[in-house]
Order: sequence, then C-alpha cells, then structure tokens
Amino acid sequence: MSCSASENITALARDAVLYTLPLFEMARARAAMCPRRDDSGQFAGDSPDSTVGWVNQMVRGRQLLGPRNREIVTPNNDTLYLSAWLDVGDEPLVLEVPDTAARYYVLGLLDFYTNPFESIGTRTTGNGARRFLLYYGDVAPPVDGDLTPIACPTRDVWLIGRILVDGMDDLAAAHALQDRFVLKTLSGKPAQRRFDVGVARRAATGDPRLYTAVVNAALVRNPPPAAESAVVARYAAVGIGANIDVSMLEAPALATLGSALDQVIGELGVPQPSALGGGWFLPVEVRASFGDDYLTRAHVSRNYIGALGVEEAMYVTADCDNEGHPLDGRYAYELSFPPDGLPQAQAFWSITMYDKASCMLVENAIDRHSIGDRSPQLRYDERGLSLHISATPPLDAAMRSNWLPAPDGLFYIMLRIYIPSAVHVEQRFHYPPIRRVQPQ
Repeated sequence: MSCSASENITALARDAVLYTLPLFEMARARAAMCPRRDDSGQFAGDSPDSTVGWVNQMVRGRQLLGPRNREIVTPNNDTLYLSAWLDVGDEPLVLEVPDTAARYYVLGLLDFYTNPFESIGTRTTGNGARRFLLYYGDVAPPVDGDLTPIACPTRDVWLIGRILVDGMDDLAAAHALQDRFVLKTLSGKPAQRRFDVGVARRAATGDPRLYTAVVNAALVRNPPPAAESAVVARYAAVGIGANIDVSMLEAPALATLGSALDQVIGELGVPQPSALGGGWFLPVEVRASFGDDYLTRAHVSRNYIGALGVEEAMYVTADCDNEGHPLDGRYAYELSFPPDGLPQAQAFWSITMYDKASCMLVENAIDRHSIGDRSPQLRYDERGLSLHISATPPLDAAMRSNWLPAPDGLFYIMLRIYIPSAVHVEQRFHYPPIRRVQPQ
C-alpha cells in the first residue's frame, strides 16, 4: 500500500468513527440502562447478567442522582429521570402523559444518532394530560382524534425525561406523578418486550472488533438518512457497514480502526475553547438535529449523551478558568453573578460539579452536588450572588452556604438553564468569569 493510500484509509477510518460513535454510545447507554427485569421482578433473560432486557418499558428514577449512579455521563442533580428505550419498528407506541399542573417536566426523544428530534413537555405541549403516537416509517398509521402523532427518524429511540423536584420533601408527590406516565401499544396492551441489547453493561470503547460489531448491527436497524447513505457506503472500506461480517475483518483493518478510535476519543477529551468568555463554552447548540456536523455530534455523544435541544435546555460548561488554566480542586475559585446578571430561566437553573476523568458526580462531605436558584441555603448580598468552588471548605464560615465542593483534582462545572430566555439562546448573556483565588 502506498503512503498516500495508507493516509487515505487512516483519514477514512477517522471519519467513520466520528460518524458512527453516537451509535456505539447509544448502544452502550442502552446496555447500561435497559432494565433486565420488569415491574413484577421477572428477568427478560435467563440471569441478571444476560444482555437480554426489556424495551418499551418506562423506568422511573426514584432518587436524585448522586456519585454512585454511573449509568450516564454528566447527569443532572435537579430532577427525577424518566427513561425508556423504545423499539417502534414493529408497531407504533402510545405514550400517555398526565396533567402535571405547574410542575416543569420534559420528555426528550432522541433518535439512535443522538439527534433530539422531538420534545414533549411544559415548553412544547403544555402541562395538561396528552396522548402521543410514536411511529417509524413513511406513512403515519390511522389514529383517533385524541392522539398526537410523532414520526421517529430511527427504529430505536431513547425517551429521556426529567421531572423537577423541589427538595427531598417533594419526592413522594413526584413519584405519584411519575407512575402516571405510561407506554402502551395502539391496541392498549402493555408495550414492553424482550430485546437483546448485544453489549455488556460496562462495554469499553477501545476494542475495534466490539465497536465494529455494535455499530454495524445498529446500522442494520437504523439506516442513515437517505442523503447520507453514500457517505456511509464509503466506510465499508474500513469495515463499517450494515452488511459487513465483522468476523471476516483482518488484523490490519482492525488495527486501523483501533487507531482511529484512540485518536477520536483523545480529540473529544481535549478542553474546549472558551467561546463565551470567562472559561465558559456551550458544548451543545443543537435544536432538533446535528445535520452534517458529525464532529459536534460525536463530542456530545461521548461527553453529554442525552442532552436536549438548546431551546429546551442549555448546558453552559467550563473546564478552565478565565485565564485558560484547567479547573483543579486543589485551588479555590470564585464565580460572582451581579444582581442584574443572574441566569434567566423560565423553568430553573443550576450549576453542577463533575469529575473530569469520569464525567460523574463527586463524593463530598456535605453531599452537595449542585447549587442553583432553588437552593435554600444560598446567600445573596448587594453584589449579587458569589459562589465558592474548591475541594476544601472556605475558611470563612459565612461563605460555606455558597460553597460547591470539588474533587481534589481536575473537574468541570455545568450551568444548566431549563427553558432559557432569548438572551441565552441568542448568546447575548454575559457569563461571569471563573476566577482562581489563592490555593487553600
């Protein structure tokens, strides 16, 4: 093989990984979260370790997530989750949503390429009781008048919902509401059925043979849009395609894919430039589809999978301070919002702490993982709101009510703004700089 041909294959393998990484990450997320037993306790497979799980089953998270929850990266700590892995290929599904009164909720629908193609909830469909028909294919099935049809771009869909909770005392009421979100078939029967997710719960990304097997199987069930079919057809040269037998791939092809995987994963872990100033950047600007921005789509799938469209939620993130130094819990930081410069959210806002290496919530002595507009302990003054971020508590006891604990090492923070005002969506808001103060 000539040097030029080798370089072309290397570049093609990188392109193939960038395009298909969301398929692998969705398969990994489904394997981690798809329930292995149903509400009656029956296992879908022959053991708890089986890769057979239940799809079309609503999973209702009963507790606010903490450091021990490792199923999904960069989780929020403000809402209870509702989740269901859907297969709408054989028959449509009916989703029944209760009246949520004044409580904020959202059900995001992601296709298997991680495009947030639809959003059901307070902002888009209101808080009243509704029924929706989720279907796959070119022709919508006939429905009666009280069903709102939603076309799904792929057969496999992730429904990931959030219900706002106002502290621990509000959990019981939120649980009662969760129970009234129901999935059925069009004939009214329970929708759940067995499905082999095909991947172990803790599948690693770096194995090229596993990666190719998972991605190729996903392409069979979820073909790319017609406009992208020619792009994907090119990837057959490096072993990626719906009709490729992974067992026939030879060592050189696997090695090329393995190198491309390592390269892409390394690229996606590099700190992002502070496009918003002060250390802040916006990793997810998608509305309903990433289009042909495969790099951004891969970055979001790797680091922020399950993110909603920007009109529903903004995830303003920082992993560096205002001078470009990586955020490190061995130092102390100050973040000050002026009185007229607080985040503008129609639902709520919060800032959550994550460990940089794992993208997970962080253990700390006071069990505080986020801080925001509903935090009862926050203290405001004439200067507005000053937050203190470090691994150890501030020396001044008065500052500890506004302290967000960090790990003793690299971290990042995420400012979530649910139903952001136009000043955020249009990127006219001034985010205060993250200033490093003296190490403690």
